[in-house]
Amino acid sequence: MLTRTPHASQMTLGGHLRELRNRLLKAVGAILLVTVVAALFYKQLIGFLIDPLPGCTPSQLVGTTVAGHCGLISINGLLSPFTLALKVSITAGVVVASPVWLYQLWAFVAPGLYRSEKKYTLAVLGVGVPLFLSGAAVTYWLLPTTARVLISFTPDTATNLLPVDDFLNLATRMVLVFGLSFELPLILVLLNLGGIVSARRMTGWWRGMFMGITVFAAVATPSTDPLSMLLLAAPIALLYLAACAVAWFNDLRRGRTGGMESEAEPQAAQGPTVDPTRTP
Repeated sequence: MLTRTPHASQMTLGGHLRELRNRLLKAVGAILLVTVVAALFYKQLIGFLIDPLPGCTPSQLVGTTVAGHCGLISINGLLSPFTLALKVSITAGVVVASPVWLYQLWAFVAPGLYRSEKKYTLAVLGVGVPLFLSGAAVTYWLLPTTARVLISFTPDTATNLLPVDDFLNLATRMVLVFGLSFELPLILVLLNLGGIVSARRMTGWWRGMFMGITVFAAVATPSTDPLSMLLLAAPIALLYLAACAVAWFNDLRRGRTGGMESEAEPQAAQGPTVDPTRTP
């Protein structure tokens, strides 16, 4: 008989709230600690982030216009430098401390899960963070191409001012979009491990998946060049194929290559059954 852990079944509402408070304090504390450390190196962090921008050199400045496709990197306002430093430090704190706050989230949810589900959730932590960071790395790799393509639309007689705040907002959005898109194969594998989607069905989605990935890459990339779209779509497509391979291996291991959908009706006729892999 499946039962949840005593810790989850016997804890009162007040105990859950206290545990939630402790988990939040640990997660926020880790973010604040990394933020403080990052604040000591905020100039280096800002320099690292704006390095992909095609800034103008003195030789490219001609009167009041700019020769070539480049821009004048600027910070506007008296408080803008402080706000920029704070934003960069907090962003670094959230990204670098992600293993800590993701673990705290898992530790809060895990007592209410079965033992096999805890194993899968821990795998989410071990695989999800590298996938998200890989998406962020791809974003940083694409930023120079994206910036050059967007700046190329500037008329030759105009000067393009590039506020650092605007660029960082664009970079942050791209990091989130790319990072979350890299989590797609992990979600598919979890659905397969949970017995919701079979490998046969996942593989049968390949036409729709490739079309959806292509459309998503075209919409997610700010630039209009096909190179940026391809550089985003190709890794996601490869990760989808890798997820299908993992799902096939899992189905072969569990002896359900015939498809879980065909087994649903006989199981419904016989009454509810318990998955032997979901041991308490």
